[in-house]
Amino acid sequence: MVKYRVVFTKQAQKDAKKIQKVGLKAKVERLLQILKENPYTPPYEKLIGDLEGAYSRRINIKHRLVYQIVEDEKVVKILRMWTHYE
Repeated sequence: MVKYRVVFTKQAQKDAKKIQKVGLKAKVERLLQILKENPYTPPYEKLIGDLEGAYSRRINIKHRLVYQIVEDEKVVKILRMWTHYE
């Protein structure tokens, strides 16, 4: 089975620092492991509007992990890991 490589945008790298401060690092690491195995594993939401083509998974009630899949390169690009209500 082909594994996906996970890469982070600059914004996601900034978000990762906030995630660690609020104690959600373990939850995010579990989500990242799922994405490495198969980013199409439910539950996820396909996004529309400005983020069409991206996907979202819940970290908790407030925060989302937003990502895009570059299928031909087997890459999952993490766009955001913080609230989408800002």
